[in-house]
Amino acid sequence: MRDLSDIRKDIDRIDDELIELFKERMDCAREVGYYKKERGIPVLNTQRENEVLDDVQKKGGEYGSYARLLFSNIMELSRALQHNIVGSGRELREEIVNAPERPESGFTVAYQGIKGANSHEAALRLFPDAPMQNFNTFAEVFEAVNRGDVAFGVLPVENSTAGSVSAVYDLILQYRFYIVGALDLPIDYCLAGLRQSELSDIEQVWSHPQALSQCADYNFRHGFAPIPCANTAVAARDTAREKRLNVAAICPYQAAEEYGLKVLDDHLQDNPYNATRFIVISKQLYISNDANKISLCFSLPHVTGSLYGLLCRFNSLGLNLTKIESRPMAAKDFDYLFYLDFSGNAHSDSVVDLLSQLSEEMDEFSFLGNYSETEAEFRV
Repeated sequence: MRDLSDIRKDIDRIDDELIELFKERMDCAREVGYYKKERGIPVLNTQRENEVLDDVQKKGGEYGSYARLLFSNIMELSRALQHNIVGSGRELREEIVNAPERPESGFTVAYQGIKGANSHEAALRLFPDAPMQNFNTFAEVFEAVNRGDVAFGVLPVENSTAGSVSAVYDLILQYRFYIVGALDLPIDYCLAGLRQSELSDIEQVWSHPQALSQCADYNFRHGFAPIPCANTAVAARDTAREKRLNVAAICPYQAAEEYGLKVLDDHLQDNPYNATRFIVISKQLYISNDANKISLCFSLPHVTGSLYGLLCRFNSLGLNLTKIESRPMAAKDFDYLFYLDFSGNAHSDSVVDLLSQLSEEMDEFSFLGNYSETEAEFRV
């Protein structure tokens, strides 16, 4: 067996040769890009790429699958280079360049639920001086924005304990509105009952299913029967109206105060770092100078490695993916739309190049916005 140092010398020599060959191959890819630009030929040629990859896998012998992966990445990078030469995504580039910053005033904001709900609290933190309009369902918030009755809608999309709010992601992919802001709101629940109630009286707890899920261990330990409601604030309001000593609401502290309930216990959530991510939707694209998060949606072909190839693009630019969610496409069996978040600013040349490339290659592609995501301070 050879000494490790000798093996590494060979690896270094081979790597040097590979680098020079890679540079030579990318020079050829550049020439192809100019050829396609002059003749109006699309950058992506799926049939040609599959033929090359099949041949590479066959020639790779026992390392065929590894060789296929390597060349698949090389093709992704070659294609990215050609897209930049061709000037892909001109309309998207213009839209991003011309996007104004979000206005400071003169608009109305919608949220789901009633006063005292977490969505109401998020809307107040995002738009402290704006008039508010509440709706019973997430879909009604989207429709209010769609009709132009309100400029912005504030909606929860993910909780650190209970996970994604699937209904909202489905609506995002249905309406394709822009996301123009986001807030990570710490969620701290209390147990709120009638003024005459004591903790020992409680048998049922009312709340939104997400809140019940976030406090599942607490409810189990106390033997409480969880009863789902439309909203955490609705649970507080209905607890006050029903006037049953054995019923309490799991709700935000502001909801308990709003509906005249007594706090029987506090900090109920199983995860002490419980937080919900809220987004701001709009029909108009706004991009602030400090935007730090980008959202996209798209579909992918049923081809082995298609998602990996996409992720390769992000990795090559050092971009951090923070969320990827798949949702079934309506009227299509086992076809999925992907929702993706990553950190970045669309005014960066490398980022807008990537967005333009993806807009040309991905079916169902939509740029959903570039916005600032902030973390709210904890308060009761």
